[in-house]
Amino acid sequence: MLPIHHMVDRAPQPVAPFSHAVEADGWIFVTGQMPTDPQAPEAPLPVGIEAQTVRVMENLRLVLAGLDLGLENVTFVRVYLTEFDRDYQAMNETYRTFFPADKLPGRTCVGVSGLAVGALVEIDLIARRP
Repeated sequence: MLPIHHMVDRAPQPVAPFSHAVEADGWIFVTGQMPTDPQAPEAPLPVGIEAQTVRVMENLRLVLAGLDLGLENVTFVRVYLTEFDRDYQAMNETYRTFFPADKLPGRTCVGVSGLAVGALVEIDLIARRP
């Protein structure tokens, strides 16, 4: 079965050449989302790691919703932080509010030297259809 490449109308427009998500055999690979406002892509990014994490998670929800899925379908997450030591704890506190404590997906979190659009955080994920 060939992969299905998804673009979701309500999600932020990509900042590079990629699909919002690619689906193969029920697995959904969602491209990293930035803290951009899908309704105002030219607007300044939210200030601070907490606000940027919320916006990124909301953007991921938009992509999943466009595929009739939700965060409950997420199996694995990758988080990228430009200021790892400074922002790791605050990002975690915000991130954990999006998942039930007993149903956290697997996750990797790494520090990086920079992200597109000057973001402090980018998050991608893998989900599975029921």
